[in-house]
Amino acid sequence: MKNKLFYRNKSIIGLDISQTSIKVMDIDAEKWAVRGYGSLDLDPQKMLDALDGDGAYILEKLKELLANKTIGTLHSNYAVLGVPTARTYVRTFSLPVSAQKNMKDAIALEVEQYIPMPLSALYVDYEVIKRTKDTLTILMYAVPQKLIDDLLALVREAGLEVIMIEPGISAVARVLKATEEGQLPTVIVDIGPTTTDIAILDGELRVTGGIAVGGNTFTLSLAKKLNISLENAHQYKVLNGLNPGPRQAKISAALKPDLQRITREVQRVIRYYTERFTTEQKLEQVLIVGAGSNMPGIGEFFTNDLIMPARVASPWQKLNFTQVKEPARQFKSRYITVAGLASIKESEVWND
Repeated sequence: MKNKLFYRNKSIIGLDISQTSIKVMDIDAEKWAVRGYGSLDLDPQKMLDALDGDGAYILEKLKELLANKTIGTLHSNYAVLGVPTARTYVRTFSLPVSAQKNMKDAIALEVEQYIPMPLSALYVDYEVIKRTKDTLTILMYAVPQKLIDDLLALVREAGLEVIMIEPGISAVARVLKATEEGQLPTVIVDIGPTTTDIAILDGELRVTGGIAVGGNTFTLSLAKKLNISLENAHQYKVLNGLNPGPRQAKISAALKPDLQRITREVQRVIRYYTERFTTEQKLEQVLIVGAGSNMPGIGEFFTNDLIMPARVASPWQKLNFTQVKEPARQFKSRYITVAGLASIKESEVWND
């Protein structure tokens, strides 16, 4: 965070960098109106190599996105940067109130016990999300210093100034809290192209998890098990999905193992939450988001397999594209993380 003393008020844009794409968005937070946005797909292997190397590929694609691939207008170069949730560590734990004066030592101990990296190689932040007479509930984020330092340098070279960094799942939670009854205790299932992030949202994020299954996994499974091309498999996925039809049995049989890998991980995260936070409220809903959620019938599958109300979130009823040409319906779901980054309030960034 920066002190507002030396910075005039300026709108904020969201910048979401993942292994498979870069997205940017500018939102008028008062009207929940999108003023500008863009997306550029990345080669996943080149992206991995760039993160471990000099980052030239990322810089090239980021400059291309900002110069040629945006629709509407970006009103600022102040950016909230989202980093892949899979590359961050999020933990919630409790401490006695008496331990508050030794918070740094408590955080260091938590890192040492549960995070497979030394504290010296991490940036760590935390906040007290709940306080009772006897205990404090701490939400802690940790992220590798090299990842952040490298991304900050690249983003700055592209002409943007990063004023805040957060995991992608936190940005998703912000949108859902504002648009999808996210004030209810909620399970978030964010299905990306290659991974699925899972989180419990109960006022604040409480628990996170993830699994290496995503929308591309569904496509590959369909292509392999139905012996069809990847292009046809993608069409089956987004047009037919799990809905009733002449191909339902074969498509469902091909997709079920991948979907159940996700629901088993969801059940593991729920179990961890209920065991660790025994006095919290009952979980009320499952909200499915992300590029991989764009498959007919996926909400019903999750409802039946988890025995819990589940649906695909649709925040665009409130977050609108009236000022710019909107993306095709099947592509809207890929913008939810960057929308969360762009809709952050100034009070969440600046210290007075």
